[in-house]
Amino acid sequence: MKFSDRILKVKPSPTIAVTSMASLLKSQGVDIIGFGAGEPDFDTPKNIREAGIKAIETGKTRYTPSGGLPELRNAIVTKFKRDNNLEYKPSEVIVNCGGKHSFYNLMQVLLNDGDEVIIPAPYWVSYPDMVLLAGGKPVIINTEAEAGFKITPAQLEASITSKTRAVVINSPSNPTGAAYSFDELKALAEVIEKTDIIAISDDIYETILFDGFKFSNIANVSDTMKKRTVVLNGCSKTYAMTGWRIGYMAGDQELIAKIDILQGQSTSNPTTISQWAAIEALTGDQSVLAEMMVAFERRRNFVIKELNSMPGVTCYNPEGAFYAFPGVSGVYDLKEWNKVSEKYKDQYKSSSLCAYLMEEAKTAVVPGIAFGNDGYFRMSFATSDENLKEGLKRIREALEKLV
Repeated sequence: MKFSDRILKVKPSPTIAVTSMASLLKSQGVDIIGFGAGEPDFDTPKNIREAGIKAIETGKTRYTPSGGLPELRNAIVTKFKRDNNLEYKPSEVIVNCGGKHSFYNLMQVLLNDGDEVIIPAPYWVSYPDMVLLAGGKPVIINTEAEAGFKITPAQLEASITSKTRAVVINSPSNPTGAAYSFDELKALAEVIEKTDIIAISDDIYETILFDGFKFSNIANVSDTMKKRTVVLNGCSKTYAMTGWRIGYMAGDQELIAKIDILQGQSTSNPTTISQWAAIEALTGDQSVLAEMMVAFERRRNFVIKELNSMPGVTCYNPEGAFYAFPGVSGVYDLKEWNKVSEKYKDQYKSSSLCAYLMEEAKTAVVPGIAFGNDGYFRMSFATSDENLKEGLKRIREALEKLV
């Protein structure tokens, strides 16, 4: 069968591949500890679950407007004002089938063939491929732990060309957990405001922050910057609703209208039941979020301390999200590394290392090359304390065999 050039440019999601492999091995009786999944291990809060059940039992199961229930769009407007000090009209927001769908729709509406989107690396694995699917060109800016995994104004300015349409700002970041301060965003805004590009602010991890770090959005910098920003968010990470598939975005009214047209000719509305649950998530009791954050911060502190004490490993202390992104270039210099390299024969060292950890330590982590940097791997700490203790013990023992 012949396939389109578009799909042949795109790779399967590496994070989904790792999680699927771990699940397959578990089903075969292998004692695998999975650190690959990018989702909270908590159940969706009870009040949100009950709102979904109520929607089913009261017959709220039919089509809605393609861009989402008016009640949900109003709830999103209220959320932006309450949490972000950003004012939007309902016509400036739209509900999508998850945060990934929001970014996909935006690329389809924004890009023509050859248009460029600036993406800081390490990046979420799906950004570049969704740019490619829209006919665009991902322009990657590399960052390192020493710079806090953040792009500088000079890097941004040097990457902008006549083809540039947008820059992606994911804060806190998947996979690094790096978060931009208001002053750092203001410095980037000064570059953006001199051009005609837009900022895509992916805020999906906005509530998962540590050590009192205060979340900021680049749209807060100025009225001009707000008009030049598209904000992406959703219920998945904050409310442990990954399977409910509710994302949303806010931005220029004309842009949102075009996305509504695209959605109307593709998925139509997000799941009606999930929309009613999302209304409760955004407008109901928010106290459960603090309980989740206490657990995430405790886990982060434990994981980073353990990783930094392992041979060949140095790990950035993330400001947010629920990932550790340890640097493992030192592992590649360990005495027995060549045996790993020769056995797995992958062109990327991080892929060989993760294959070794899967086989030797029975732990599933994601190669750094999937996020644009081969000197790292990503592990989620959105799992139980027991899994973290046992999994890190296994990783330590596997790495010590390479010394």
